[in-house]
Amino acid sequence: MIALPRTRVGLAVALALSAALLSAGVPAATAVGGLGDPVFPSLGNAGYDALAYDLSFTYRPDSRTVDATAVITARTSRTLASLDLDALGLDVHAVRVNGRPAAFTTHDEKLTLTPDRPLRRGAIAQVTVAYAADPRARLPHTGWVPTPNGFAVAGQPDSAHTVFPCNDHPSDKARFTISVTAPDGLLGVAGGELTATEPLGDGRTARRYTSRAPMATELVQVSVGDYTVRERSGPHGLPLRDVVPRARAADLEPALALTADQLAWAEQHLGPFPFEAYGILPADTDDPDAFGFTGLETQTLTLYKPGFLRRPEPAIGSHMMHELVHSWFGDSVSPATWADLWLNEGHADFYGLMYRYERGWPDAFGYTTLADRMRYVYGLGDQWRHDAGPVAAPTAATLFDGQRYTGGALVLFALREKVGADTFDAIEHAFLRQHRYGNATTADYLRTASEVSGQDLTGFLTDWLYGRSTPPMPGHPDWKVGPVTPPSATARGMAVPGDHGSGTL
Repeated sequence: MIALPRTRVGLAVALALSAALLSAGVPAATAVGGLGDPVFPSLGNAGYDALAYDLSFTYRPDSRTVDATAVITARTSRTLASLDLDALGLDVHAVRVNGRPAAFTTHDEKLTLTPDRPLRRGAIAQVTVAYAADPRARLPHTGWVPTPNGFAVAGQPDSAHTVFPCNDHPSDKARFTISVTAPDGLLGVAGGELTATEPLGDGRTARRYTSRAPMATELVQVSVGDYTVRERSGPHGLPLRDVVPRARAADLEPALALTADQLAWAEQHLGPFPFEAYGILPADTDDPDAFGFTGLETQTLTLYKPGFLRRPEPAIGSHMMHELVHSWFGDSVSPATWADLWLNEGHADFYGLMYRYERGWPDAFGYTTLADRMRYVYGLGDQWRHDAGPVAAPTAATLFDGQRYTGGALVLFALREKVGADTFDAIEHAFLRQHRYGNATTADYLRTASEVSGQDLTGFLTDWLYGRSTPPMPGHPDWKVGPVTPPSATARGMAVPGDHGSGTL
């Protein structure tokens, strides 16, 4: 099968699926501007495709603020008298469209630009936005992670536009170059490959990073801090670049040394690593509440919570694998809508758990095999569907519930039990190959599974992904689903294993 050529097609398929689900009784959000995403309807903007972002950040340590410029290259899909970018909390100074000053207004997390002449359909437009931002600003939601001597970025799911103006929807992936200017006592870094270093002669240095593959806005990483860079080689000479707080470098080394072997294991299951490099960025902060998750799969440079990686390998290895697997599921193949999040998190949990049990590390519940853990999750199936909705039908409030994580892994386990391990592996490889560097919907996965297996799995997977009750587990007629009881916040919290959860992977 040929992959969908541009993300708008995949998004149209996903939104059509959402409409079908409404008729089946699965709730979906109502669009209020934006692209009508099933989870975040106002996110993103119609009328153009972003092709490239050239971002420049200058950190000012005296005020702990950032001066920035975003240059966005876009192709219009219709004639536009004005166009919208997602933006929140940015102090916009000036806007130019194709080099000419443009009027602008801000409203409802949008920056509306009005050029001096309409942009014709099919035109390539270059939009330049000069602005400033305060990483410590109190906003309804934010992608900034402020640190004592800089910042990092965590834009998932809907906060990249608090860091830079953009078309902030995963369906519109683009090329990125990022320049970071910082005082010489600090280091500015970003995802991708370091392509230029320029001492400015005034006690500051600018560094430029280029990402070879297209990237969703929520996966951008840029950081300034008191860092040192540790470089080593991974499988097949893959460059590994860890950006480590200088004061913690020795303590973090045992964890960082695990990555090469983890990559080798992941490649055995998923194929060649899809990017030019990989690395880890433990945030340069001692604040345990700096961000509300353990790790975040920002492309080529995974962000980690302070202190997490200083634990022994059995306590961190499966979670490190979870984040690494996102390079394939989530980063290379990104969701077409946020309702497709289970494709990212279910796969990351599935392989993270496989990795754990192959090494004989008991999980937080005492289980030592994947089947035992899946049997436990199966028993909770109806309860989770009651509390958090079906696996592939999240709301904004339940997006990062365990149902998307271990619940998604349970769906993959059921599929493997039905088709066999070899066919399951073939489905995974075909899906990754077909949608490499693009986007995919849940419907795309169902289609690939049916084509590769030679059997129509649409009904089987639809029941698992959208049903209100848990289907029978293939090959395990003795597995039972427990009764539905009033939801317990404590029980549900224990069951959330993913990178936005409590870390019970």
